[in-house]
Amino acid sequence: MQFAGSHILSVTQFERADVERIFSVADRMEPYAQRRRVTKVLDGAILGSMFFEPSTRTRVSFGSAFNLLGGEVRETTGIENSAIAKGESLYDTARVLSGYSDVIAMRHPAAGSVAEFAAASRVPVINGGDGANEHPSQALLDLYTIKKELAGRGRGIDGLRIAMVGDLRFGRTVHSLCKLLCLFQRVQVVLVSPAELRMPGEIVEDLRGAGHEVLESDALEASIAHVDIVYSTRIQEERFSSQQEADLYRGRFRLNQSIYTQHCEPNTVIMHPLPRDSRETARELDDDLNDNPNLAIFRQTDNGVLVRMALFALVLEVAEQVDAHARDVNWYTAGRF
Repeated sequence: MQFAGSHILSVTQFERADVERIFSVADRMEPYAQRRRVTKVLDGAILGSMFFEPSTRTRVSFGSAFNLLGGEVRETTGIENSAIAKGESLYDTARVLSGYSDVIAMRHPAAGSVAEFAAASRVPVINGGDGANEHPSQALLDLYTIKKELAGRGRGIDGLRIAMVGDLRFGRTVHSLCKLLCLFQRVQVVLVSPAELRMPGEIVEDLRGAGHEVLESDALEASIAHVDIVYSTRIQEERFSSQQEADLYRGRFRLNQSIYTQHCEPNTVIMHPLPRDSRETARELDDDLNDNPNLAIFRQTDNGVLVRMALFALVLEVAEQVDAHARDVNWYTAGRF
């Protein structure tokens, strides 16, 4: 695809070469994300961060990525704090806010809303999640994490064995990740969920149409026994018609250190898009996994900054200029990476 000036709305926009291009640029962002170098390549540019649904990681990650490239961030959080609460249309909001920004990152609770917004925007829009539909930057950072985790074992994404566990019906992160996996070869996917929360059928068919082996199951222990990655998700309670309905499924699939030791291969990587639900009634990833070196959830969040920096650099066409606007860091940075 032509990145410069383009919206990033769905992973279906990408060919495999596009994903590899994003990952190549993300690799080059590491010195800046890890505070070894500073670049001002986007000095003077403004990101409109429009998050009309609750978010911590994605919103701050997008903002940090833009700041690390030298740009500034202007935020709107919550529909109740925006003119949409007064009846303004997405069209009018897009026309106004795109006049204030050079690029917009947007999250909205309604599927298709970000694409509707982008159609009226005068600047590129990146989808930060639209309802239960898609979350393209999360899928990219997840796949980038998988690539990096497997590279240390001399493996690539082709031939991956992955189990996706939890709320696969409403989990937009797994929807987008499955669509990305269709670009690769010989992937084995185990979809572990209650029958009522299965992956949408069209996504399953897309995986099979790409030549991948897909198994659907409601048995956690047997499903995680022979995989490279266990990708756990929380119950998306905000998508259910009632709290009582969501409570029927919370805590159904819990992974802890004991289950991991008994049923997983020794180097199985554990992933989660976060937030994990740490309430006693949930705990889909138990806290006793925190010291497990194969728990990659915080490496995922670090990788998210790299991938989002790459998307901004490509969409604003500065990927080849980053180093020319760089200098060394002159403040104390802890050894956190």
